[in-house]
Amino acid sequence: MKKVLVVLSEYGFWGEELVGPLEVFDQHGYEAVFMTPTGKRPHALPPSMEAGFFDPPLRKVVTDEYYASKTREIDAGPRLENPINLSTWFPERPYFSSDEFSHKMETYYNTRAECWKELEAYDALLMVGGSGPLIDMVNNQRLHDVILGFRSLDKLIIAECYAVTCLAFAREWDDRKSIIQGKHVTGHAVEYDYKDGTGFLNTDLNMGPPPYPLEYILRDATAPTGQYHGGVGRTTSTILDYPFLTGRSTQDSRLVGETAVQVLEHGLRRYGW
Repeated sequence: MKKVLVVLSEYGFWGEELVGPLEVFDQHGYEAVFMTPTGKRPHALPPSMEAGFFDPPLRKVVTDEYYASKTREIDAGPRLENPINLSTWFPERPYFSSDEFSHKMETYYNTRAECWKELEAYDALLMVGGSGPLIDMVNNQRLHDVILGFRSLDKLIIAECYAVTCLAFAREWDDRKSIIQGKHVTGHAVEYDYKDGTGFLNTDLNMGPPPYPLEYILRDATAPTGQYHGGVGRTTSTILDYPFLTGRSTQDSRLVGETAVQVLEHGLRRYGW
């Protein structure tokens, strides 16, 4: 049985971006194990449970009745209860100014190596998008180390929408080079970014537009020999440049799951470019 580690934000994930790949994994008998940054139960963003939700930049409905219903079902059900607590699993890297920094770094690397051994039980990593990841996933050093662990094991790493930023920021401490340098990826295009209304669960904060344009980050991170693919105007934009599988937005969700199965079952290494 294949086993997938699924990372969800505690500040809201987009329902279809979980349901789409999860349904595919379930159909193939894969086991999905859920994890959040501090072990709190995750919940879907309200617009992703609202059938008929109209997306302002796309000028169309992006939440249909099927995915709204399925999202409400998983949001209210028991499946997401008791996720793995990332903060108690992977170690925190010490501050440079800490006392006995060199010894603490040695402990950090040794502990991380032991955690990486535990990742051998998984076949793939999935990071689900939505606005929530902006708060507790994108600049999460422990999650960066999970990504680096899957990369060191040459295992599939999947990211959707704004969670793709995690790939751009996951870097080893010693060289600090982008792990997607020279790679082909997709992610939320500037044309599809909100001008207002970027909100989160568990807070009344409305950031207006997203705090950064993901497209620009990905263009810089993949340069000079890689490429960002926005696929603006096209229904889907799903890019596989192994070990990275990235989906632009909600409409890619099921395709992301189907492509992941092709990787895990048939050794697919390139798709979408």
